[in-house]
Amino acid sequence: MYQFSGKLKMLAIVLMAVGLLGTGYSFFSAPKTLEEAKEILAKQDAHHGGHEAKADHADVEHKEEAKVENHEEDSTTEEHVADSTATHTEEVAHNGEQDHSEEATENTQAQDSSAVHVAEDTTTDEAHETTTEAHAEVAAHGEDHGEAHAEHALHQMQNRPWSALYVALLFSLGITLLVLAFYGSQIVAQAGWSVVLHRVMEAISSNLHYVSLAMLVFLILTAMHMNHLFTWMGEGVTDPTSPNYDAIVDGKKWWLNTPGWLIRSIIYLTGWNVYRFLIRKWSLAQDNGDLKQHKKNYNATVIFLVFFMLTESMASWDWIMAIDPHWFSTLFGWYVLATFLVSALTVIAMVTIYLRSKGVLPLVNDSHIHDLAKFMFGFSVFWTYLWFAQFMLIWYADMPEETTYFLLRFNEYKVPFLAMVGMNFIFPVLLLINSDFKSMPWFVILGGVVILAGHYIDLFVMVMPGTVGGQWGFGIGEISGLLFFTGLFIFATFSAFAKANPVPKGNPYLHESETYHYYNIEHRGEDSNHH
Repeated sequence: MYQFSGKLKMLAIVLMAVGLLGTGYSFFSAPKTLEEAKEILAKQDAHHGGHEAKADHADVEHKEEAKVENHEEDSTTEEHVADSTATHTEEVAHNGEQDHSEEATENTQAQDSSAVHVAEDTTTDEAHETTTEAHAEVAAHGEDHGEAHAEHALHQMQNRPWSALYVALLFSLGITLLVLAFYGSQIVAQAGWSVVLHRVMEAISSNLHYVSLAMLVFLILTAMHMNHLFTWMGEGVTDPTSPNYDAIVDGKKWWLNTPGWLIRSIIYLTGWNVYRFLIRKWSLAQDNGDLKQHKKNYNATVIFLVFFMLTESMASWDWIMAIDPHWFSTLFGWYVLATFLVSALTVIAMVTIYLRSKGVLPLVNDSHIHDLAKFMFGFSVFWTYLWFAQFMLIWYADMPEETTYFLLRFNEYKVPFLAMVGMNFIFPVLLLINSDFKSMPWFVILGGVVILAGHYIDLFVMVMPGTVGGQWGFGIGEISGLLFFTGLFIFATFSAFAKANPVPKGNPYLHESETYHYYNIEHRGEDSNHH
């Protein structure tokens, strides 16, 4: 039997404590007022706008010079007109001997000219007043736009601690759920090779109860408008008489409404947790060798997998895709599934390697590690196929309602958006494509760390653009969320593993798993099986 060591337990508690403190600090340090948001925006502009500011200053100077030149030209024109008028007056006085009719004509022309000048002066004054009013309107519009921008940025900054916690929570929940689903798939497939890993997968899935409770609390707070992660929950969005009316969201309100969204979420979480509780209980009861119990586990798992395939897609729509309610993708449920499945297989491999190194998994050999690494490799390729299919088809079709999703991510999140492709595809494929490397624990651990980091970034890029926009970063809030749920995972997993026999003795396929050997694997280590 495995003993949960005091050091590991203390590590888990410390990680959770530090994570809670950091998360609390991120909420406390978020801006509370519009003035604080404006100060932050000013600092951002000062930091990022050096060259732009110089260019704008040069443009202003050029415009001022142009204004001065135009003013000088106008003054010269006025002086020329005045000189011409004086000369004309002198000529009229000198030629006084001309007849009365000519004088009358000239007087009439002078009066007409004076009237024209008065009209021109009046028109000029009116034009000046109109220009002044127009400038005032532009200035007022600029101020209103600045206020609106600052208020929007304030909401995004206030969303960031919630979003950081949400990403870490979703990542932990998704991995745990997919470990449970993979475990169920092995039961239904009656796979023999993985039986010695059943207790590992059961232990990891024990984390589902904790993260489901945290998820339920988060969703209830969201429904109470404690955050603004989901824009379709805004006031007046589905009211045609409201200035916040959104016709697209109004068309989806049969699905995107708060009561329905919350009820569906409760159904998802309840169903997953009920199965996990029952399968753990029945798996331990099966240790007495009762084959009827084995068939009972099989039948329950078939039902669960059908329920899982439906609810996983629906949960990905409700919890992730609904953040961008104007966008949709029929591939999204599969894409999210691939993201969490690769991560889940990686976690199974890493926990198995750790427990094997402690000598508590005597039946696990290099062939088991090799097969886990094969799954990591294969589903990394599967994830890449789905990522490329979704991105390429939307880019090629160039439909505005679809491309807006990737446009925001490519403009504001270009580095993480492109980096995750290398981390989730290029690196694991190059590292794990060699069959010999798949059975080397340190190679699997190295690839696993990069895969987990890459898929966290993948989920980060799914959530953050729709909740915080350009006000994103990787700071205390993001790190703290990861630390807390990592500590919770360690505590839940190794506590559960210590409460049961690491070998499922009653499973009818145990001997097949114990003697499993991949044909071209040369087993290494004292705890490997040699054939």
